[in-house]
Amino acid sequence: MKIIRSKAFTADRAWGALDIANMNGITTRLHWTDQPYKWHINDGEEVFVVLDGQVQMRYRENGEEKQTLLEVGDIFHASVGTEHVAHPQGAARILVIESEGSV
Repeated sequence: MKIIRSKAFTADRAWGALDIANMNGITTRLHWTDQPYKWHINDGEEVFVVLDGQVQMRYRENGEEKQTLLEVGDIFHASVGTEHVAHPQGAARILVIESEGSV
C-alpha cells in the first residue's frame, strides 16, 4: 500500500519520475517538470493526467499540428501512433500510465 502526496513531489531534473506501480507491464508514474518533453510516439497507448499546473499539449493529426491547454484534472489519451509533445506552463505534476519501457 502507498499513499502519495503528489503536490509534495519534486524531482532533481525535468521529467524526473516516481514509479508508483507496474501492473502486468503497464506503468504508472508521477512526473514533475518545468520543461517541455520532446516530440514522440509511444510504443502503445498513453494516459496523461495533469495533477498540478498547466500543460500545453501539442499533437499531430493527419500531418496538422494542433494544441490544447490541459488544466488540473484534465486527461489526454494518446492512442497508438499519436505524435505529441507536452509543454508545461511553469512547474507541473503529471500522472502517466503507459506500457513499460515506452518513450
